[in-house]
Amino acid sequence: MKNKTIYLKDYKVPNYKVEYLDLEFELAENWTIVTSEAKYYKNTESSGENNLILSWEDLELISISIDWDELKKDDYKINEEWLILENAKDSFVCKIVTKIHPETNTSLMGLYKSWELFCTQCESQGFRKITYYLDRPDVMTKFTTKITADKQKYPVLLSNWNKVDSWDLDNNRHFVKWEDPFKKPSYLFALVAWDLEHISDNFTTKSWKEVDLQIFTTQNNINKCDFAMESLKKAMKWDEDRFWLEYDLDLFMIVAVDDFNAWAMENKWLNIFNSSLVFATPKSATDRDYVYIEAVIGHEYFHNWTWDRVTCRDWFQLSLKEWLTVFRDWEFTSDMHSRIVKRIEDVNILRNYQFREDASPMTHPIRPASYEEIGNFYTVTVYEKWAEVVWMYQTILWKDGFRKWMDLYFKRHDWEAVTTEDFLNAMADANNTDLSQFSTWYNQAWTPIVDVESSYDSVNKKFTLNFKQSCPETPESNNKKPFIIPIKFGLIYKNWEEYRLDNDLILLTDFEQSFSFDNIEEEVIPSLLRNFSAPVKINYDYSYDDYAFLMEHETDEFNRFEAIQNFAKELIVKIYKEDKLEINEKFVNSFWKILNDNNLDSAVKAEIISLPSENEITDIIWKNIDPEKIHNILEFFHINLATKYEKELKKIYEELNDNKEYKIETKEIAKRKLKNAVLKYINYLDNWSIAFVQYNNSNNMTDTMSAFTNIINSTNENKQDAIDDFYEKWQDDKVVIDKWFSTQAISKNTTIDDIIKLSENKVFTIKNPNKVRSLYSAFATHNSINFHSIDWSWYKLIASKVIELDKLNPPIAARLAKTLINWKLFDKKRQEKILKQLKRISETKWLSKDVNEVVGKSL
Repeated sequence: MKNKTIYLKDYKVPNYKVEYLDLEFELAENWTIVTSEAKYYKNTESSGENNLILSWEDLELISISIDWDELKKDDYKINEEWLILENAKDSFVCKIVTKIHPETNTSLMGLYKSWELFCTQCESQGFRKITYYLDRPDVMTKFTTKITADKQKYPVLLSNWNKVDSWDLDNNRHFVKWEDPFKKPSYLFALVAWDLEHISDNFTTKSWKEVDLQIFTTQNNINKCDFAMESLKKAMKWDEDRFWLEYDLDLFMIVAVDDFNAWAMENKWLNIFNSSLVFATPKSATDRDYVYIEAVIGHEYFHNWTWDRVTCRDWFQLSLKEWLTVFRDWEFTSDMHSRIVKRIEDVNILRNYQFREDASPMTHPIRPASYEEIGNFYTVTVYEKWAEVVWMYQTILWKDGFRKWMDLYFKRHDWEAVTTEDFLNAMADANNTDLSQFSTWYNQAWTPIVDVESSYDSVNKKFTLNFKQSCPETPESNNKKPFIIPIKFGLIYKNWEEYRLDNDLILLTDFEQSFSFDNIEEEVIPSLLRNFSAPVKINYDYSYDDYAFLMEHETDEFNRFEAIQNFAKELIVKIYKEDKLEINEKFVNSFWKILNDNNLDSAVKAEIISLPSENEITDIIWKNIDPEKIHNILEFFHINLATKYEKELKKIYEELNDNKEYKIETKEIAKRKLKNAVLKYINYLDNWSIAFVQYNNSNNMTDTMSAFTNIINSTNENKQDAIDDFYEKWQDDKVVIDKWFSTQAISKNTTIDDIIKLSENKVFTIKNPNKVRSLYSAFATHNSINFHSIDWSWYKLIASKVIELDKLNPPIAARLAKTLINWKLFDKKRQEKILKQLKRISETKWLSKDVNEVVGKSL
C-alpha cells in the first residue's frame, strides 16, 4: 500500500491551541493507564471549522469527556490516525483516559520499557503513542506530570521541570508530580522510572546562579559517568563564553538508557541518552568515544536554546532544529581539541555518508518539500549538510556577523516555533545584507559540482580562475538555480611563497564566473576550497607534480590532507580502469616526506597518511562497480607503502608506543592516533606480533581496539584467542561488547556463518538498536568486499533482517534498509540480486510506513 505524502505547501495552523496539559501515569508491569486533561481554545489565526483533530497510535481508549461530561461513541469520530471532535466549543476541557502497553512496545517510541526501566522518546511523533493529542511542534503548552508506581521497584520517578509534590500511598506505591513553568511542544516531553542511582555536581552560571547537575543510571554503571559530567560543565561554560548563552533553570538531569533508537534526546531539563554516549573509563572507552561523548553531551545541552526555547513550526523545518546545534557542537569540539582534525573528520563523514545520500533514491533538500514518514528524514543531510551551510554563513559573515545574528534571532523568537525563513531574515537583518540566494541550499537536493579551469597571461602577468557550477536534476527540481558558494583559496608560487591576496574568499553566485589576479610574476598553483569552505565537489586538473608539491608545501593543513587524498583517488581510479597495478613514485616520495615531517601535528599526520575509503572510490567510479576490485587496489597501496617504508613506520611506532598513563589530552590523543594509523600499515606486512603485543599490554581501550582490529583482519591462526579473550573480559558490559560485534562484522575475513553465529550469541538481541547497528548495519555499511561478494547470500540476510525488524522497530528497520538502496551503482548481476531483495521486502504484508518509503523510492 502506498504511503500518504505530506507536503510543506499544505501546512495549516492548528484549529486549536492548548492552555495546559495535565498528565497522570499509573505504571504497572503489564499495562499503564494514562489520564490526560487539556484545556483547548480556538486558535484565532485559524480559519478552519471548530474541529479538534487529535493524533493517536496504538492506544486503547477507555473514556473521553468534555467539560467533565463523558462522551458516547457517536459523539466523536475515530480512524487509524485521528480522533475527531466536530463542532467543538471555542473553549473546553477535554479529559481522556487511555491504556497503553510499554512492556511490549518494541518500537522504542512513546512510552516503552528498556529492560525494566520505563522511558520515553517522543521526537518526532512518539507522544501520540501515549495519549490522544495535538502532537505537532507548533502546539506548545505548560505540562504537569504525575507518576504513580511501585515504590520498591521504581523509587525514582522523573519528568520535565520542577518537582512540586510527592507522597507515599497504600500498597507500597508512591507518586511524584512535576510541573513545567514554560510552554513546550509534546515532542520534548520526557518520563523515566526505575531504581536508579545518580552522581551530582553543580555549575555556577555567569550571573552567579547555582545549577544542580545530575546523571542517572544503574548502580553497576554509576562509576562510568564522571567524564560525561565534566563534559556537561565544559559545554555550559563554553556556551557562555562563545555565545553568551546562560542556562535558564536550576536543575539539569541526564538519564542513560540501554535501548534507544537515537543517540540522545534534548528534552528540556531531562535529557535522555543512549548509554553508549555516557559511559566512559580508560579501560572501556576509546579516544574517539571520549571525544564523541563530549560532543553529544554538548550537542544536547546546546539544544536548550536551539531548539528547546526556540523550536520548529513543523517537521519540514527539522533541519532548522538541528543545524545550529550541530554547528555549535562542531565548534565546541574544535575549541576543546584540534580544530583541523575535527574539520577533517567532519568532512570525511560528509563525503562517506552525506554525498552518497545526496546521490541516492533518498536524496532530499535540507528542507524537504514533502515526506511520507518523518522518521526517515533524520539523516546526514539534515544534520551534517545543514551544519555545513551554517559554516558557510560564518565564513562569509565572520564570527562577529554570525554573533550579531544569534543575538537578534533569540531576541525575536525566544519561546516561539519558527521557520527557515525566520532564520534567514534574522541573519540578513542583523548584518544588513541580502542572503536570499542561500534559499537554494534549503530547497535543492544533491551535491553541487564546481569545475575550475585556470590560465596565465605571462605578458600581462595575469592569472585567471574560471568557475562553472552545476547540480544534477532531482525529483524536487529539474531547473536548478545557482548556489551561493564561498571558495576559500590561495595562490602558491613554485618557490613555495604565497601570492599576497587582498581577500582570500571567492563568492560564487552564478553558474559561470571568472576572477583575475594581477602582478603574478610566474605560474602559480591554486589551492582551492581551503578548510572545505563549502559542501561541494570541486574539480581542477592538478598534475601529479602539483599534487606532490601541495602534499609537501601547502600551508593550509586541510588542503594538504586534500592533496594526498585526491592524488590517491586519481591513482586508484586509474588502476581500476586500466587494470594495471602500479604505484606512482611521486606519490610514494611525497608520502615519505609527510612521514618524516616533524613539524606536522601527529593527529593531522595520521589523517593525511590514511588512504581514501572504499566508499569514496565507489562514489567516484559510480557505475558498474566491482567492490572486490576496489578493495584489492587499496590493499595493494597499503602493502606497497608499508613495504617501502617499513623501517620508518616501525620507528614512528616505537617512538610513540611508550605505554604512559592514559590521559584524555589533545597531545596524547594525537600520539595514539598516529601510532595506531602506523600499526595498520605494519599489519599489512603480515607482522601481526606487534598487534598481539599491543593487545596484551594495552592500558587503554584505544590501543586495545586498534590492536584487536588488526588481529581480526589478519590470517594469524591465533586470532581466535584474542576474540575469546575480549569476549570473556567484556561480555557483561553492554557498551563495550558492541565493539566486539562490530569489529568482527567489518572484518574482511568474516563469513556469513560468522554473522549468524554472532547473532545467536547470548548477549545479542535484535530488539536492541545498538546491537543491530554493531552487527548488521556495521557489516552492510563498512564491509563492502563481503556484502557485495558473488555469494549473494548477504543481500538475502540483510533483507530478512529488515523484514524481521520491521515488525519490532520500524525506524531501525528503515535505516538498515537504506544499505540496499544504491543498487544502481553496481554491475548488472549485483543489481539483479539486490533488486530481488528490495522487491521481496516491498511485497511483505503490513510493511511499516518507514520501510515502505525507503524501499518504494529505491524501486
